Amino acid sequence: MKTLNRFENAIEKLYLAFHNNTLNPECCKQCAVGNILNNTESWKYLSDDHGSIELNYIGKFHQNLGRRFNGYTPLELLTIESIFLKACGYKLPLHHKNGRPNNITDKDVLFKALTAVISHLCRLEGIANIMDYSKLFEYEDDKPKYELVL
Repeated sequence: MKTLNRFENAIEKLYLAFHNNTLNPECCKQCAVGNILNNTESWKYLSDDHGSIELNYIGKFHQNLGRRFNGYTPLELLTIESIFLKACGYKLPLHHKNGRPNNITDKDVLFKALTAVISHLCRLEGIANIMDYSKLFEYEDDKPKYELVL
């Protein structure tokens, strides 16, 4: 499978963050986009609200110039973060009045959120969803259609 470098880098960073317990939806350096961007917080200035997919003046400026951050446009980054936060159970945009989910550090919740993000990253690259294992369960004449290769 041939993929773009940005995709491989993002997957590696998210994988490490998940397994090193450094994935935190409430920290702009440790959320999905924060990890993709090398644990920096500069991306948060692209929008006025955490979790919003609406670019502010700075975000629009960078988007219109065609700037990319680790290969992703400002709008792609905001969309990735929005997907991650929604899958974690947040009401967006983040605001103290919206409350917060109880299990934000629960590995199952974070896995579900990463699955949603990775599915979106695959769509951005135009590749098959690497998290989709449904083909393993396809069958023909009561026999597996595809062989499980480990």
